Amino acid sequence: MFRKNLKKDPELFQNVSDGLRRLYRTKLFPLEDTYRFHDFHSPALEDADFDNKPMVLLVGQYSTGKTTFIRHLMEQDFPGMRIGPEPTTDSFIAVMHGDQEGVIPGNALVVDPKKPFRKLNAFGNAFLNRFMCAQMPNPVLESISIVDTPGILSGEKQRISRGYDFAAVLEWFAERVDRIILLFDAHKLDISDEFSEVIRALKNHEDKMRVVLNKADQISTQQLMRVYGALMWSLGKIINTPEVVRVYIGSFWAQPLLVPDNRKLFEAEEQDLFLDIQSLPRNAALRKLNDLIKRARLAKVHAYIISCLKKEMPSVFGKDSKKKELIANLGEIYHKIEKEHQISPGDFPNLAKMQELLNGQDFSKFAALKPKLLESVEDMLANDIARLMALVRQEEASMPTQIVKGGAFEGTMTGPFGHGYGEGAGEGIDELEWVVGRDKPTYDEIFYTLSPINGKVSGAAAKKEMLKSKLPNTVLGKIWKLADVDKDGLLDDEEFALANHLIKVKLEGHELPPTLPDHLVPPSKRGTTLQA
Repeated sequence: MFRKNLKKDPELFQNVSDGLRRLYRTKLFPLEDTYRFHDFHSPALEDADFDNKPMVLLVGQYSTGKTTFIRHLMEQDFPGMRIGPEPTTDSFIAVMHGDQEGVIPGNALVVDPKKPFRKLNAFGNAFLNRFMCAQMPNPVLESISIVDTPGILSGEKQRISRGYDFAAVLEWFAERVDRIILLFDAHKLDISDEFSEVIRALKNHEDKMRVVLNKADQISTQQLMRVYGALMWSLGKIINTPEVVRVYIGSFWAQPLLVPDNRKLFEAEEQDLFLDIQSLPRNAALRKLNDLIKRARLAKVHAYIISCLKKEMPSVFGKDSKKKELIANLGEIYHKIEKEHQISPGDFPNLAKMQELLNGQDFSKFAALKPKLLESVEDMLANDIARLMALVRQEEASMPTQIVKGGAFEGTMTGPFGHGYGEGAGEGIDELEWVVGRDKPTYDEIFYTLSPINGKVSGAAAKKEMLKSKLPNTVLGKIWKLADVDKDGLLDDEEFALANHLIKVKLEGHELPPTLPDHLVPPSKRGTTLQA
């Protein structure tokens, strides 16, 4: 009945969150529940999972600067914060916005229906005693929440003494967050066994993963190149994907740089990372939609696996021996389902993990294949998701300025310390004199060798000179458009000097401006451009 209504009424969803919530409850949850998806893969989603702000998860070995990174972003201490060279953060701390500053302990947090943490209850008291929410009024937290995690230690002892499955908790968070930031210390790059295990647990979430090589100001340029190479090599072995993970290099705290040689690099890298984090609120709805599609595909495959195991079980005798045989041959069952239902091998759950989980299950209680449940999910993926996708674009268009504000994000937005201020095409922005005038005598010498007529050189004559820069025609064409201020198809001495200045800007590795900035307009043209 619900499906009929859904097809009839195109205005069913008020917004993306509402649409995702209703689709999950009416179409995907029944399939998950029937085939015990929540026992094998991930707990059921709650309403808060669809409404919560974008979350950033910070993961790294101890003393890589995770807590300092959060403090740097917010420019404010948060309740429960501890910083030191030894392993200080021993808890998961969700740093969220609140009118009053305070801490909510884990046991109270998992019963709050407004927070997206209720299903963490399953990890038990050992975890809940190590989980808290730090609430505080901060402009950064109005747009995003940040999750600080315990520093990952090396050695078997620490792994056992945690008392809960650390990798499983991180995987739970990874499914629900919008960005995972892995922090590494440029000083100590060894990746412990537990950290390797954690990175592998995050394997299906590479699209959310970013890597930060922190404390890079404490080593020389030559050492930094070696460390960067070693990090990429190590990550390549663990993550095991052909794509290279994006690595941001810098020193993410508000202290002077110890080795300032790479200041420009660090500024550019910090700017890129900030832009990535600032875009999260704008892309949050799309991320939730993407995660629901991933979940639906896994739930479909899971239903085929469980129903196939049920079908193969004998009705009376030899159940135990058949169960062992089916678990041992699970790889063949995967292959059979893959062929029968045209499913990509990448959609199947990890074979060893699935075999381990199946050992503790009673196969006779598994449900047989119910085509209607699968059809409902297929309909969701084929039709409803496409409608929601259109709604996502509408929502994005209606709030284009939805970015993270406040804290460290304000420091590089405007003013002389904004990224790239006074560099490249921005050089001379605050000066009274025309910045191109400094090198104009040199450019004039070239200009007069091109035999100008009535004080101007033709496009053909200018082209010969401009081609000497070896820049592509597309770039030179843009420079010509910017330099020909009066649009007469010719260049006078000032316009010719401007063209050469812009060529120099491009050759120095800077981007060209989309339109000519006021401070670069030749003095003789300033009145005319203002009137125009």
